[in-house]
Amino acid sequence: MAFTRFVILGVTVAAVVGGGGLDVTRTDSGAEPATTTVAVVMPMPTPTVAELAAADRAKQVKQLDAALKKLAGATPDFSVAVLDRKTGRSYYYRGKVRFDTASIVKVQILTCMLLKAQDAGRKPTSAEMALAKPMIRLSDNNATTSLYNKLGGRTAVTRCNKRLGLTSTVVNSRWGLTRTTAADQVRLLSELVDTKGPLSASSRKTAFTLMNTVDKAQDWGVPAVARKGEIFTVKNGWDTRSADGGLWAVNTIGRITTKNGAVDVSVAVLSHNNRTMTAGVTLVEKIAKLTRTHLKY
Repeated sequence: MAFTRFVILGVTVAAVVGGGGLDVTRTDSGAEPATTTVAVVMPMPTPTVAELAAADRAKQVKQLDAALKKLAGATPDFSVAVLDRKTGRSYYYRGKVRFDTASIVKVQILTCMLLKAQDAGRKPTSAEMALAKPMIRLSDNNATTSLYNKLGGRTAVTRCNKRLGLTSTVVNSRWGLTRTTAADQVRLLSELVDTKGPLSASSRKTAFTLMNTVDKAQDWGVPAVARKGEIFTVKNGWDTRSADGGLWAVNTIGRITTKNGAVDVSVAVLSHNNRTMTAGVTLVEKIAKLTRTHLKY
């Protein structure tokens, strides 16, 4: 319902009894006239739809910031980024802090393979797909190493990342030690579906198909926030780090969508210093769920 706000101001004026209306002049005797207060109603503009939406968004962000800060005080180090393609809005909590990728780097490697095939004017070869399928669906490390080397390793993937706009990702010759940010990861996820981006429709379909059909044992993380009838894609990463005293890096990236386009969201959660893999999985899923609860996508 539309509404108008009013501000009531108290204005003090002088009144002389017996006259028609108000007289604010002094009396002939020089005595101060009697005074009274008149209410003056001044209308205020009604907030626009955009203003109300901005206020609501600010409230959501403030509440999510508070929830994540509270969680961060009692958990291992983490970051999160969310990109809502439907609204164009993004959210970052420590989104530019670098974390080890572990196996989520395999999505970058897949994307670079698809671009290399496109550049050659062809589809991926059967040999390339024979490596890409287990790399994404099973997180097979041997297949990843083979494909990574065939692409040209660190140099080739670094060049490819620049093409994708991943400005904060530092590729390592040992691919699992690549460093990235949550912000870069949601950018990558967006490129996988952007009809105006570098990937062709065929390449985008290949990436979707592989990330939508990961092994059941690996569909944790982002899929935990998907509701009935929604579609998810995912790639997770997990590994121990000697630099962290043998503690676990656990990451999840993926997208939640619906066929009618009502939901179209990319999520990336990165973490390290988890005592166990199970604890890390619990943490990243909790963070992903908090983003959905507060941002209401």
